[in-house]
Amino acid sequence: MTSGRASRTAEIVALFRAIESCRPPAVRLFHDPFAHHFLSPPARVVHALSCLPVFGEAVPWVIDRGWGGPFGSAVCRTRFIDDAVEAALGAGVEQVVILGAGFDCRPYRIAGIERTRVFEVDHPATQGVKRARMAGVLGGLPAHVAFVPIDFNREALADALDAAGFHRDRLTFTIWEGVTNYLTAEAVDATFRELATAGALGSTVVFTYIHRGVLDGTGEFAGSSAWLGTVRRLGETFTFGFNPTELSGYLAARRLKLLDDVGPDEYRARYLTPRGRGLGLGAFYRAAVARTR
Repeated sequence: MTSGRASRTAEIVALFRAIESCRPPAVRLFHDPFAHHFLSPPARVVHALSCLPVFGEAVPWVIDRGWGGPFGSAVCRTRFIDDAVEAALGAGVEQVVILGAGFDCRPYRIAGIERTRVFEVDHPATQGVKRARMAGVLGGLPAHVAFVPIDFNREALADALDAAGFHRDRLTFTIWEGVTNYLTAEAVDATFRELATAGALGSTVVFTYIHRGVLDGTGEFAGSSAWLGTVRRLGETFTFGFNPTELSGYLAARRLKLLDDVGPDEYRARYLTPRGRGLGLGAFYRAAVARTR
């Protein structure tokens, strides 16, 4: 991300969510009524086309053909995380932390989340755009949301959260979506170690990651070259990944227990096949859930 400019990948994910929200209720994975407010004029055109019956299926297909499967992966991970948030709310979570919030609108669209305290943590440039747009759409910013500006590679998460009124003795659910793959290994390590002590015992974190093999050449994944090339051109190159076989041990060493780790196979079984849908999915992009212990 260039200083002073909102993340371009954040806008792309907002576009994907806006496109998915145009699908008929019986087949769409979620409904995000706010995503389209974060689109630039060209992206609005793409979104408008995707809402037309003739183009509804064609637009995602064209995106995935050109970029290697990001649309399907993005909307499936959105649904996976939505499900995890709703489960946490049902279990009595009191705080929700969204790391690298981007244009994530869960604090405004997930039923019941307003009963918690939500901390949106992100780079000041992207966060500035987010605050202005949401204030305009809602007529003001809701009281349950606190905005926490931070540069993950340079600033301490604990200090930023504490200054925003975070309570370490309360059950907390953390969302870390679309971020780890842009950080250094040191920043990822420091964040996981912080998350292990943030909130009451039994607090949960859901996060996304890319397979390390796509970065070091030890794995081959269909469509990966196109996807990596796209983010490189956007100036937001992937820098970090995990080997899924090592993830449980990595988290255990940081006092976290891996609960779930999903990729294309799980997405198809849980979300796509039951709806008769056949989206392209990036084989190297995954999501996981862990709990503090």
